[in-house]
Amino acid sequence: MTEPVDVLIVGAGASGAAFAWSMAETRMNILCLEQGDWMDPSDYPTTGNDWEARRFGDFGLSPNGRSRPEDYPVNDDDSPIKISNFNAVGGSTILYAGHFPRLHPSDFRVKTLDGVADDWPFTYEDLAPYYAQNDQMMGVAGLAGDPAYPPKEVPLPPVPLGTVGERLARGFNKLGWHWWPSDSAIATEEHSDRAPCINLGPCIMGCAQGAKGSTDVTYWPKAVRAGVNLRTHCRVREITVDENGLANGAIYYDAEGREHHQRAEIVVIACNGVGTPRLLLNSKSKAFPDGLANRSGLVGRNLMFHPYAMVTGLFEEPLDGRMGPAGCCMIGQEFYETDPARDFLRGYSFEITRGMGPVGSALFGMSQGLVPWGSGHHDAYAKIVDRTAGMVIICEDLPEEHNTVTLDPDLVDGHGIPAPKVTYRLSDNSQKMLAHASARGRELLEASGAVRCFTDAPLPPAGWHLMGTARMGTDPSRSVLDGVGRSHDVKNLFVIDGSVFPTSGGVNPTCTIQALALRTADYIKKNLDTLLD
Repeated sequence: MTEPVDVLIVGAGASGAAFAWSMAETRMNILCLEQGDWMDPSDYPTTGNDWEARRFGDFGLSPNGRSRPEDYPVNDDDSPIKISNFNAVGGSTILYAGHFPRLHPSDFRVKTLDGVADDWPFTYEDLAPYYAQNDQMMGVAGLAGDPAYPPKEVPLPPVPLGTVGERLARGFNKLGWHWWPSDSAIATEEHSDRAPCINLGPCIMGCAQGAKGSTDVTYWPKAVRAGVNLRTHCRVREITVDENGLANGAIYYDAEGREHHQRAEIVVIACNGVGTPRLLLNSKSKAFPDGLANRSGLVGRNLMFHPYAMVTGLFEEPLDGRMGPAGCCMIGQEFYETDPARDFLRGYSFEITRGMGPVGSALFGMSQGLVPWGSGHHDAYAKIVDRTAGMVIICEDLPEEHNTVTLDPDLVDGHGIPAPKVTYRLSDNSQKMLAHASARGRELLEASGAVRCFTDAPLPPAGWHLMGTARMGTDPSRSVLDGVGRSHDVKNLFVIDGSVFPTSGGVNPTCTIQALALRTADYIKKNLDTLLD
């Protein structure tokens, strides 16, 4: 038995870090359990010549491929989109690109505007102050004045467009489509003890420079200095409840495999849209035989990804290759809002990506039949290296109850805890959106001067946005949590990761996840005296 704490956080990623930092000012006894460890930036792939090869090994996207001791397996055989997550201090922000757009105001009112899904239990305007606070903490670079959004300030100058950005901007302008420099969680000048970006390129394998806003270099140092206790290599098996049905702690295994029961007054889960339902479903008791906080039966249901299309263009002239933040060039949102003239609801964003490294170029060229073995290999390779650019297209995914995370009956992690099983189908709406998006992507690249285009839709290894599996709402029969992320069933249990999303929007979710975590922390701080009334 471990000495009790006031607040127990499970997970040290994007939301757990933001929440811990905000709560630290209360001087409460706050503990975060993380099953990974602190990362060593000197070991990131960008510090060695084998950086591209490590994308297929210890820094791959899939936990099933990496098989690090800190990972847990995921059965995603029954899904065309494969799960990507990362367990460490900083969580999946270690591997994300840092592309940091906000949701649109319309994303909070999908039911009202389009008659599908559900409205969020608050508005964009309610979340705006927390977006702004998070932008400062994460060091967001961008350009004020984007007409796709209400007015907002951006702390740092934008990431330079580079040759790729300038080339595609001309294509956007030729078509008369919206584009804007990306909001990026990448320091473009010194910010809060962080050095600026030096354009190493492969941001999705960890930023050795510390310029990318992963939470191990933004929130966590400040939270730890303020007194938060962060305990690593702690794999949580279940959340426990007392005789009154209140959460009273967690059972976890330490680095040596010893079992502990950590008691707490308030429990906060920040394990992502797959890890959180897994933990709740595995936390069974007499009060909650179907899993903790699951009287609605919705824990693990309504899983949303962002179905991605990738469109790559081949150009005749050299571009700026892999230099510069890979996914933080520009965003295009011409097709973001619902258009009655289209045969699908809601919309998508273009996230412009830069070129590939030498190995990536070779693999791409050979997979597309552009680079042969043997005679002519080098000449053909020279015609594609540093000549590709394109985009990933982030399509909104609508919630459907048959898309689920459940507990696998056979597969377990290294401590015998049931692994999550993902069951997911692309909706008719998503398939129509992907087709429309892919066609518009090719149109954009051709307008930008591409001589050939290549499409992959849906992009299989794109399950890095995990949402909806413990959704917010005002009706306990249609949601797991209330409007501040508190369980309808358990008054001292909160969830603060992407699983709370009622809808997914058509942009990367991290800055919204963090803004929500800050809002939940603010609510708890303001209501400590009456929290359990």
